[in-house]
Amino acid sequence: MRYDQRVMVLVEVRGGQRDWDEAERAFGERGWQVASASVRGEGPSRGVLRADALARLYCVEVRFFGALNRRTGQAAAWQVERLARVTGLEMYARRCEPLDRDREQLTSWWVHTVDHRPPPVPVPRPLRLAARTRRVALLSRARFTERRGHHDNGVVVTGTASEARRISRMDLPEGSVHGPGTDVRPFSGRVRSHIVPRRDDDLHRRTNRFLAWLLAMAFCAVMSRQQSGVRTWVWAGTAVLCFLMGARLARVMFASGGRKGSLLLGTGAAGWILAAALGMDGGSSSGWTPVQMLVAVAVMVTVGGIWLLVRRWRWGEWIACVAPLAFALVVSLVVSSGSVLHAIYADSLDLQPEDLDVPAIWQAVSVAKLLSLLSFALFVPALWGIAKHVHAPFVSPVDRMAVPVFVIAQLAVLAWCMADVVESVDDAGKALRAAAARKAELPSYFGVQPEWTCVEPTVLAAKLSTRGGVLHPERPYVSFGEAGGTVSLWDEPAGKAVQMPAEQVRLVPVSDGETRCTFSYASLPKAD
Repeated sequence: MRYDQRVMVLVEVRGGQRDWDEAERAFGERGWQVASASVRGEGPSRGVLRADALARLYCVEVRFFGALNRRTGQAAAWQVERLARVTGLEMYARRCEPLDRDREQLTSWWVHTVDHRPPPVPVPRPLRLAARTRRVALLSRARFTERRGHHDNGVVVTGTASEARRISRMDLPEGSVHGPGTDVRPFSGRVRSHIVPRRDDDLHRRTNRFLAWLLAMAFCAVMSRQQSGVRTWVWAGTAVLCFLMGARLARVMFASGGRKGSLLLGTGAAGWILAAALGMDGGSSSGWTPVQMLVAVAVMVTVGGIWLLVRRWRWGEWIACVAPLAFALVVSLVVSSGSVLHAIYADSLDLQPEDLDVPAIWQAVSVAKLLSLLSFALFVPALWGIAKHVHAPFVSPVDRMAVPVFVIAQLAVLAWCMADVVESVDDAGKALRAAAARKAELPSYFGVQPEWTCVEPTVLAAKLSTRGGVLHPERPYVSFGEAGGTVSLWDEPAGKAVQMPAEQVRLVPVSDGETRCTFSYASLPKAD
């Protein structure tokens, strides 16, 4: 079972032997190890709790996902309370003590042989200086080849320099014995013994907070450039404050030592981010805008939150049960959503979706656009995943209102996304009508290419079958082309769509709406 945190919880189970057995079985199903068990009032609880023969105390190691913070113990109590509700047992978390098992970052070393080093050779006193000089030269050459890895034997050890050297020469019960003829070298560069790195998770937490302060600094700097007067200095001062907070974190990035180097590295990272945000990194861009930065942060938060939520799933169960349903839903959405944007666009122009002949490639592009507009609906579950990761009280597994609040929020955001989709398509329709009113160049919309066209009937006016209005062939119309044997036009003076059979008209494209069409019904042959 996967987990992030381990909390030793003193769990009291009341009810007798059958309930105790049921509780132990529930602990085992969830992978919670039972360290000890005793009747209440006996053993460690003697003199602490009142004796009760029908209650037993278990020291259980509760395991669950989430961050290590001040609410981790409370989150363990929520897990016990949830288990009590599921099993129907009288169960209480009497004490919760998080177990911090953060991993130390040990230095890695390559083990190499030392046979290539020049051995000490006794020499007469008059030749001792020359021999010593020659031996130093040979030893320097040997050290150089060692640093290049020419004498590595493939063994890797971890620890301090002295520990690594002793471990490399240690006899293993089932391994090869290298004996004293080995030495070690660090994986990269020179090891500074006065610098002690922080433990793994602690370093990750500090790094994330440091980057958050730098991003806040960049955002305030961008806002300062967009403002004027006093507000410029307010945002600039806030940016400086964010930088100082980040520098304070960068200075203590190591447990001991290395403060100047980490501060210098952090200052360089801050300068690079600030230069990129303000467009001073040498590129052709003029920098970021506040909206771009907010969108970028929203994307990162969404991706991270969804990952924190998805990683809690048990993949075997989801693949077996939910994957077929999700696949069918996605396929049906892709197949049907290809015409959603075009259907809304056609409706805004008093047309039907089948009146627009849209290539398949553009339908696929419209699907991507629709999904991108609806992707904002993922922001709610992303925030839900982040809240569950930090053990926020309002998303606790024992809060009965958590799920209804989540559903209401999700529906509200989904409704907002759908309104945004409709608004974006409606704006496209308004842009087309505005261009038609100005008789200017007409904007396209995902494969729909309207163009100014002179419509020349091939039949007499009495036989011309039109729907939605009367055709005036002396002026150009906005044509959407032919689809299903029908020509669809937009009559800007009348403000409505006009349709007619394709075999009764001939379409002649023109450059703009100012062009005058030269058609006359007199040019048509007379009917018999």
